[in-house]
Amino acid sequence: MRAKFNVRFLALLLWWFAGAGWASTPDIQSWTTSKGAKVLFVQANDLPMLDIRVVFDAGSARDGDQPGLAAFTNGMLTEGAGEWDADSLARRVEDRGIALGSGSLRDMAWVSVRTLSEEPTRDVAVATLATVLAAPRFDDSAIERVRQQMIVSRRQALQSPGKVASERFYKALYGSHPYAHPPGGTKTSLQAIDKGALRQFHLSHYVASNAVIAMVGDVDRLLAEEIAERLTADLLPGRHALPVIPAEAVPGGELRQEFPSSQTTVLVGQLGMARGDPDYFPLYVGNHALGGSSLVSLLGEEVRNKRGLSYSVYSYFSAMRAPGPFLMIAQTKNDKADESLEVMQATLKRFTEDGPSEVMLESSKKNLVGGFPLKISSNAKIVEYISMIGFYGLPLDWLDTLSGKIAAVTLEDVRSAFRRRVDPARSIAVMVGGSG
Repeated sequence: MRAKFNVRFLALLLWWFAGAGWASTPDIQSWTTSKGAKVLFVQANDLPMLDIRVVFDAGSARDGDQPGLAAFTNGMLTEGAGEWDADSLARRVEDRGIALGSGSLRDMAWVSVRTLSEEPTRDVAVATLATVLAAPRFDDSAIERVRQQMIVSRRQALQSPGKVASERFYKALYGSHPYAHPPGGTKTSLQAIDKGALRQFHLSHYVASNAVIAMVGDVDRLLAEEIAERLTADLLPGRHALPVIPAEAVPGGELRQEFPSSQTTVLVGQLGMARGDPDYFPLYVGNHALGGSSLVSLLGEEVRNKRGLSYSVYSYFSAMRAPGPFLMIAQTKNDKADESLEVMQATLKRFTEDGPSEVMLESSKKNLVGGFPLKISSNAKIVEYISMIGFYGLPLDWLDTLSGKIAAVTLEDVRSAFRRRVDPARSIAVMVGGSG
């Protein structure tokens, strides 16, 4: 019992302190496994830890006519695999201080482990992850448990004006596109998903050619190659999922929904950009000035500071496999919703015409460059970044060149990108609230 406690206590301590910081951007090495999985690896010997994140092109864009199927399948992976049911799998990792996790979004789904890099704990973590990826059990009891958890989450989402507004916006913007429906599914779709559908989705999408393996930690290249081969040994080679086609642009409009809340959520947006877009950096930097830096942004100044319409107002581009949305979001008192919408739209129109001031642009660039080291300050953060780089096929030097590309953005770059890419007249406005 004492030995078990010491291992778990050490793991927790290392987890807590696993972010002393990186003096420079990490050196990313990359190769392909014999089964066809892409690997990105960063050797980090400062701490005896290893982070692994295996990402699949298996997000909700692959749901087809069964919304929630991708998230449901992903949720089942850690509910029992191989010879371990859900309880024995949980004990197997928890007793050794191993963190096993999973998640999914519209584009991607992943399974991850965080473990001590020393034997025998590392071997247990890798063997467990390999089994979870290749041989989930899909036990009936676990299926029903996950189904009910997802239905409860769905019910909670429908009680949030912000989440209702987001769903209405995505449906209006994307129509019949795979990004349109909620990734977590609906009560009706979740009730209809059976074991056969879960198994088939796993069989089709959790294959080596559809995978990216990201590793960061205290192992060398030779060992990292061995680990990657072990993780994919029992996966079918398969093939990569087909491309997600871009959505067609839709005309602007306004949607209102009564909701029993004291505040109204206001969303204004349109199609934005995809990962790797040639306008990525001008739009990214420009948005920071517009609303990405919250209180000190132009939206923060106009909506919050000058008029006191909203405590929280911000904007962002969600870059995905296909063009994701550009969004401005605010929460305001019900009787201030119309005024808030008007100010947000007017601010966007002025910004697309004039861009930020030179002072605001330089401040945004300094803020983004200055904050970058914190974004790669731990192994856990690095593994998320490099998995994103691998998944979207970005250059391996993306992190190395990020600060330089931000610093190089000019006022004319921002003005040109926003004038070409953001049309206030095509914005969709969604307001949910007003009856609290």
